[in-house]
Amino acid sequence: MLRRREFVMMAGAAAWSFPAKAQQTPLRRIGVLLVGLSPDSKAAQHFRRGLRDAGYFEGRNIVIEWRYAQGDYGRVSSFVQEFIRGNIEVMVMDSTIGSEAAKRATSTIPIVMALVLDPVGSGLIESLAHPGGNVTGLSMMTSVDLNSKRLELLKGMIPRLRNVGVMWNPDHPLHHREVEDLKARAPSLGIQLTFFGVRGAEQLEPAFSNISGVGPQALYVIEDPLFFAQRATLLRLAGAARLPTLHDLRRFPEDGALMSYGPDLYDLFRRSAGYVDRILKGARPADLPVEQPTRFELVINLKTAMALGIEISPTLLALADDVIE
Repeated sequence: MLRRREFVMMAGAAAWSFPAKAQQTPLRRIGVLLVGLSPDSKAAQHFRRGLRDAGYFEGRNIVIEWRYAQGDYGRVSSFVQEFIRGNIEVMVMDSTIGSEAAKRATSTIPIVMALVLDPVGSGLIESLAHPGGNVTGLSMMTSVDLNSKRLELLKGMIPRLRNVGVMWNPDHPLHHREVEDLKARAPSLGIQLTFFGVRGAEQLEPAFSNISGVGPQALYVIEDPLFFAQRATLLRLAGAARLPTLHDLRRFPEDGALMSYGPDLYDLFRRSAGYVDRILKGARPADLPVEQPTRFELVINLKTAMALGIEISPTLLALADDVIE
């Protein structure tokens, strides 16, 4: 039989053992580098939700180091180096630019792509099924001809559409290919394109001055972290020019653009959290096939259309996944 003093001592030791054991649970460390998106964006919130669904909670069993380049390509490499020095276990990237910088900097730390246009064409991975190396995640590249589809939707909204301006970033590794693809597809739709290159935020206003001089009926904006980060300025200038704009991502019409058509951004970020989970549990990036978008959405801002005097047909409205009024 235990004496009272012995019992109290054992009970106290047991009580101390539980918190001590709990404190031994290691905090997993991941780094998220956002070039165009921000840590408080809806996409980032969906990434957090995906982590929670997988059993990870910030401050409890995982630490997330957020870095935001605000569309400035020049800051990307230094942020990647910060991750490496900080012993990050997994890096998550929202862009081709970030993914390329991370791959150049390390061949050992796993890299998860949340939003990359063409990882095979850019050399980030060997193939979708067998990525090889330390990079995996999600690709925005699909078998769907998105450029033709977007131009068709724009012409359906503006029936007498003939002249379209295209805003692109010559510094983006894949935009040259996008430009050539658009040049090849526009003639069959009877559309003439004029291209306006923008490399930095300070070039947006001069670009719109040039655009106004040419006088296109609409502006096709090729997806880029720079344009996303500077979307408030871009949309303000487009509004002042009374120029309807077409985009890849729904956040633009949510903020006042005419419309967007492309992969569901929030779904991609939520799914990228699943890759982080599998890697933290021991999976190798080389063994995790790269997935493609499964959901596409057409978003139309009806308020903007009315302000621009554009009458949208009931057929096109019926096709929309979301209509902002």
